[in-house]
Amino acid sequence: MADYKGIAVFCEVKEGKLAPISTEGLGIGKKLAGDSGQELCAIVVGSGVAEATKEAIAYGADKAYVVDDELLKTYRTDSYVAVMKKVIDQITPQVLILGQNDIGRDLAPSLAFKLGTTATLDCVELAIDPDSKRLLQTKPIYGGNALAVYTSNTDPQIVTIRTKAMTPLAPDASRQGEIVNIDAGIDASAIRTKVVDTVVEEVAGIKLEDAEVVVAGGRGMGSAEAFAQLEELAKLLKGAVGASRPPCDNGWLPDTVQIGLTGKIIAPELYIAVAISGSSQHLSGCSGSKNIIAINKDPEANIFRQARYGVVGDWKKVLPAFTAKIKELLAS
Repeated sequence: MADYKGIAVFCEVKEGKLAPISTEGLGIGKKLAGDSGQELCAIVVGSGVAEATKEAIAYGADKAYVVDDELLKTYRTDSYVAVMKKVIDQITPQVLILGQNDIGRDLAPSLAFKLGTTATLDCVELAIDPDSKRLLQTKPIYGGNALAVYTSNTDPQIVTIRTKAMTPLAPDASRQGEIVNIDAGIDASAIRTKVVDTVVEEVAGIKLEDAEVVVAGGRGMGSAEAFAQLEELAKLLKGAVGASRPPCDNGWLPDTVQIGLTGKIIAPELYIAVAISGSSQHLSGCSGSKNIIAINKDPEANIFRQARYGVVGDWKKVLPAFTAKIKELLAS
C-alpha cells in the first residue's frame, strides 16, 4: 500500500503564467504543510510552463513536478486525467488541491474516480484535524445557507477551493526549490476530444471574478438604463458591475455578469448589493465576500441577513447620495 504524504497543488497555467487560483491553492497548501509537518509540492501541467514553474516555487512550493508537452497546451479531460494520475501514482500526496473553476470541476471528480478516492468540491476553508491529522474540508451547502465540514478516509484527499476563499503568500523570487520533470507519456490517438475553437470573453475594464469591489443590481433596478448609475459607482471604486439573475433574464445585462449558483461565484473585498432581495441562489455566489453592503427598500429582505451594513430605502434616493459622498471623499 502506498505511503501517502505531503500536500500537492495542481497549478494551472494561463498564457505562460500561474493562474491566480493556483497561487491561492499554494497559499493554503503552505499553511496545511506547516500544520502537518509535511512538504508542499506543485504539479505544473501544460506546454511552455518554465516561467510558471518558477512562480510556483516563489509562491511557496518546496518542490515542483513538471509535465511539459505540446499535447497539454489546451485542457482536455482525457489527457489531463491520464497525466495527473501518472504524477499522483508517483508522488503519492496525502492531499491534492485544485481550483473550483471549469478545469477543477471537471478534473477533480474524474481523477478521484481513477484513483479510487473521493473529491470535495467548492471548499471555502481547509484545516488539518489535530487529532486524526485528516483534512477538514468546509464547504457551503443548502444553497449557501449553511456550512458543512467533511473528511475523507481515503488518500489522496482531493479538494477544490473557491476563488478568493484562500489567501496567496507574497511571492519571493529568491526562494529555491527542486524541479522534477516527468514525461507525459501520452499518445495523441488516445485523446478522444478535440478543441475546434476558443472564444475569448471580451471584458471592458476589470473582470468580475478579479474585482476587489463589485456593485450589483437586482430586479428592483427596474430597467437596463438604471444600471448606468451602478457603472458610475463601480468606476469610482475601481470595481466591476454584476447582477442577480432577473436582470440577466430580462436582457438588461449579459449573462456573463450574473452572480449566483447558476452564474459566477465571487469573493470580493466589498460587495454592494442594490435592489437585490437575496435569494439563496444569489447568495451562494457572493457569500464569500469580505464585506457586503445592502440597499433595499424592504426591511425584511433576506440580503440583510448576510450584509455587514444595510440601508433600508429606495435605491433611487440612496444611491445618488452614496455616490456623491464617494466623489467628495475621493476629491479631498
